[in-house]
Amino acid sequence: MIVDDDAVAHFVSERIGREICAPWTAMGIEKDGKIVAGTIFNNFEEFDVHVTVAGDRGAFTRDYLKAVGRYVFEGLGKLRMTAITEQPEVIQIALRLNAQTEGRLRNHFGPGRDGIVLGILKEDWPFKYD
Repeated sequence: MIVDDDAVAHFVSERIGREICAPWTAMGIEKDGKIVAGTIFNNFEEFDVHVTVAGDRGAFTRDYLKAVGRYVFEGLGKLRMTAITEQPEVIQIALRLNAQTEGRLRNHFGPGRDGIVLGILKEDWPFKYD
């Protein structure tokens, strides 16, 4: 079941080890009464929104990814979503979702811990949200 409440934001924040600054919205997946995956949307700009994700391996279903695209590109009317990560696994997943590597933010996550900037454009999102 797809859910959108504070429990999702708490789940994602715990998994990544830091709080996301408000304002934000959240969407997640609940299984057997427990959050197993989530996305926090923040840094709302005219054409862009930042996404932060965390979850159990295999938890991000096709329907969930369609819902994320529908929310970002139709609901919010954005042209792109941006993710910043230092995790190689997250980079690989984003690239499979047609993200482009757009840069490096030096020391973004602390000394010697650079953030890789990834962007996904509306026209490149692989899951159509009919």
